[in-house]
Amino acid sequence: MRHWLEYVAVRTLVALVALTPSALVVPCGRALGAIWYATNRSRRRIADANLAAAFPTRSAEERRAIARAAFEHFIAQAFETMKFSTLRPKQMLARVDVDGEDRVRDAYGQKKGVLFVTGHFGFWELHAIAHPLLFEPIGLLARSLDNAGMNVLLERIRQCTGNTVIYRQGSIRRVMRILQEDHGVAVLIDQHIHGPDAVHVEFFERRAATVSAVAALALRTGSPVVPVFALPLGGGRYRLIYEHPVAPPSDPEAETAIAEFTQRCTDVLEMYVRRHPELWLWMHRRWRDTVLAETEKGMFPEMEDA
Repeated sequence: MRHWLEYVAVRTLVALVALTPSALVVPCGRALGAIWYATNRSRRRIADANLAAAFPTRSAEERRAIARAAFEHFIAQAFETMKFSTLRPKQMLARVDVDGEDRVRDAYGQKKGVLFVTGHFGFWELHAIAHPLLFEPIGLLARSLDNAGMNVLLERIRQCTGNTVIYRQGSIRRVMRILQEDHGVAVLIDQHIHGPDAVHVEFFERRAATVSAVAALALRTGSPVVPVFALPLGGGRYRLIYEHPVAPPSDPEAETAIAEFTQRCTDVLEMYVRRHPELWLWMHRRWRDTVLAETEKGMFPEMEDA
């Protein structure tokens, strides 16, 4: 029953956002995000703790402002992505500026597939929707939602321009096939990962368990790794950034090669988060293997993975 009610609520929200004038989408999303910040004490405390560790020299007032802005942004970007997915392709293209188009074409030109990496930063979902209109459809590596109905809704949004969602079970074979066919795969690299596939790297000077698959695949296939980011320009416009490919380690056979490559990818993400901290998901328990994470676990045992 709970899943059904959630599905109906979200489907209604998607319909309402589609009917909402573009000029009102962001204010409505930010207003809801402000309510989320004010009412969700547990997530707010996680964000505050993360920001205190990441920016120890900033005042408590500055960190609270960043946290509040991040909550507002997270909901607003979800609304903007819903709205963006209802536009016609020409309308989508009219709303984006592209930085680094030649880098992407050069990466595809190597004929080894391309691994696009980013995090829960800026407008990552919207960027993925726009990518096929600029280049070609890609595979999106994702975790399926527990609510099957909501998962279908999200999948439709993600695939509205031709992308394919790849879920974790059996994903490596599918990703390898896509890369061998000289196509692209997008991966988020800023979620805590459990188990033997995790590699620990520094993120804001704290060890964070990170997905090792990107580095392992790149070293195995020779696929270039291109970091991507989408920043707001205001007025419903966005800058889609394709960074320079991440340089692989000099010795791909070294025992430390995967960790070194993963660290280099993470460093690029951290650079963008430091520039625009209000655009990242600070309410996520990213550093669970640290002392701080153990404290959070004790404080909020009811928290689900996010």
